[in-house]
Amino acid sequence: MPVPGSPQVRLPLVALLAAACMAGLVHAPAQAAADVPADDNRALRRQLQELTTAPGGPPGVIAVLKRESRTEVYRAGVAEVGTDRPIEVTDHMRIASTAKAYSGAVSLQLVDRGKLRLSDTIGKVLPRLPRAWHRVTLRQLLNHTSGLPDYTTDPEFLALLAENPRRHFDSRRLLDFVADEPLVFRPGSRYAYSNSDNIAVALMSEAVTGRRYEELLTQLVYRPLDLHNTSLPRGYRMPEPYMHGYDVTPPDPPEDVSEALSASGVWASGGIISTPKDMTAFIRGYAGGRLISDRTRRQQLNWVNGASEPAGPGRNEAGLALFRYTTRCGVVYGHTGNFPGYTQLIAATPDGKRSLTVSLTTQVNKLNKPELLERLRTVEENFVCALLRNR
Repeated sequence: MPVPGSPQVRLPLVALLAAACMAGLVHAPAQAAADVPADDNRALRRQLQELTTAPGGPPGVIAVLKRESRTEVYRAGVAEVGTDRPIEVTDHMRIASTAKAYSGAVSLQLVDRGKLRLSDTIGKVLPRLPRAWHRVTLRQLLNHTSGLPDYTTDPEFLALLAENPRRHFDSRRLLDFVADEPLVFRPGSRYAYSNSDNIAVALMSEAVTGRRYEELLTQLVYRPLDLHNTSLPRGYRMPEPYMHGYDVTPPDPPEDVSEALSASGVWASGGIISTPKDMTAFIRGYAGGRLISDRTRRQQLNWVNGASEPAGPGRNEAGLALFRYTTRCGVVYGHTGNFPGYTQLIAATPDGKRSLTVSLTTQVNKLNKPELLERLRTVEENFVCALLRNR
């Protein structure tokens, strides 16, 4: 599909985005992962290199492990095809659905401040939204048990995106695409990952504060965690320097899709741009409970069966805008995400003292590259084991 001002994009970007949304409906356990020798960092580097040479693999990948104040950076491939520039921890990237953790960080702090309650309903806070949705609670939005229809699978939304991938959507009206649809299931009765959930969370946060979501992110997330290179733009441009994201579909060469889509169509559900360095700081603070009270954190850590999208390492369970990944070596909390050109994992130990981020420069999920996803999950579990190993 042609994109204005960009090279011809080989695969329909609409299909790529739809795959990112719908893949959350199907999950499989990761394959058994081989142990990584305790003193052999070369094994981890080799596994990243093998991802870049696998069919459909990313042109570049970076993993950042941090134990206390010690940081280890592993990388393979390049930040931009046709160059030899390696990915740096200060390179910008689209963080995809890991942005849902940021909307969780905002709303849970508002719970602490008495502006919101987890039992608050859409009907109470956002009465303009469809009456059929009014009994859905903030808690159900945060753990994806709301039953809200996913606007990113709506035919009209996809048609507009196909017509102009760089279209500027009114981010605060995205739920209008499914306003005529009933709930998919009774709220709280089951788990189903939906991009609509975190749009509603951001709108609730705005409604009770009278402040724009972007301002709330700055006040409640960026400043407390010293995130200096994180933002929520609504255009398609990427700030320099950035790791280029690609559609990789063998046997064709990688196609740069870094700036092919406007972030306005995903907003609070996946539009944030950040860097591996900032993502490391975020997940250490967020997973470690630094942003919220112990009382609210206990509510956040009530788990239900459900996987992030794409599924993370080990067994996945969903809390409030946070997932628990139980691996053969132990437990980490985090989130994953995928977007045309990018795949992300952020994870940390429950005390926030050890963290891992893994960033790929192509989209990998259950629908578009199931075999590569299982390979990725195996590598991610090996990195978690390295992270948790005593040194």
